[in-house]
Amino acid sequence: MTLINTTSLPRSHTRALSHSQEPTVCAHRIRLVPMLSIGLLAASAALAQQASAPATPLFVSKALIASPVTGDDKKEIVLMSVAIQPTGAVPLHTHPGDCVGSVLEGTVELLVDGQPPRRVAAGETYANPRGTPHGFRNVGEAPARLLNSLVVDKGAPRVQPVPAPAVKP
Repeated sequence: MTLINTTSLPRSHTRALSHSQEPTVCAHRIRLVPMLSIGLLAASAALAQQASAPATPLFVSKALIASPVTGDDKKEIVLMSVAIQPTGAVPLHTHPGDCVGSVLEGTVELLVDGQPPRRVAAGETYANPRGTPHGFRNVGEAPARLLNSLVVDKGAPRVQPVPAPAVKP
């Protein structure tokens, strides 16, 4: 047990203690202060690290392979992997060619400009002709994975965002 000279402590810390309790209680208090300080520092460091950590994107689209189309030097076929987190969406966009795809995991809504949303589940397919504005929204509670094949104009941007409609005053 650590003995502490209680004469240097404020009177409020020693007033209610019997003489035999003073060293034990004060020793615990003195040990507690550094432990609380260390705990607060660790907690604030963890919060700072968490705040600076990058957020998981709501969707990720990645070209897996691109290959020329036999007999047409102006076209290429591109296999695209798309992952959409729960509550995530792929905004409306177009392609400079045809897009056919399949949902590998999860359930999405296919959003095609001018049409009602169409629910597409794992194992089901969809097709979007050249220039058709379309997007996807994950309507499930787990991440959704899609696999798209694009037959597009070689050298053109594969995905072209569709501007959001202007809000009328």
